[in-house]
Amino acid sequence: MAEFIRIYEENPNPKEIKKVVKILRNGGVIIYPSDTVYALGCDINNNRALERVAQLRGVKLEKANFSFVCEDLSNLSDYVKQIDTPTFKLLKRNLPGPYTFILPGNNNLPTVFKKKKEVGIRVPDNSITRAIVQELGNPIISTSIKDEDEVIEYTTDPELILEKWDNLVDAVIDGGYGGNIPSTVIDLTGPEPVVLREGKGSLEL
Repeated sequence: MAEFIRIYEENPNPKEIKKVVKILRNGGVIIYPSDTVYALGCDINNNRALERVAQLRGVKLEKANFSFVCEDLSNLSDYVKQIDTPTFKLLKRNLPGPYTFILPGNNNLPTVFKKKKEVGIRVPDNSITRAIVQELGNPIISTSIKDEDEVIEYTTDPELILEKWDNLVDAVIDGGYGGNIPSTVIDLTGPEPVVLREGKGSLEL
């Protein structure tokens, strides 16, 4: 049975945030709100939890394209090769926001992602998510729970999400109704930014 934890975005309760972080540190998998759709996540340093998320998504972990959710851009150098000033300015202009930026990964990526040449970075404009990452002290991974075959309500109503995922995850965070438009994905690994998926938000280049 998943814990159902209500957290208000205007002023996330530190006690509830700590409860979520304890679940993550114990290898738990959570469903949490973001500035786009609800997402599945876990601590990026916990291999067992990463395996569970990959299994829930029906993908092999080493092939999974999970995004790293960071509190802000100060974590970047931990996982991303040095980026030039224009790229950094582009990130700074658009984050926090509903974007996933694909950047070249460095050698510090967690073991399971070592073979990856690039990594998707998210800094959501959602105070619940950022408070969780701040308390945890490192990023969590993000993969949206949107299912193409299902009624769209499943992705927006936390109670319906709980009904469906109750026996599969350790906690569902109720941060109010979510959106049903995913993030815009921008590839920054080449000479020019390339939009790979049009989603929420209008990018400031």
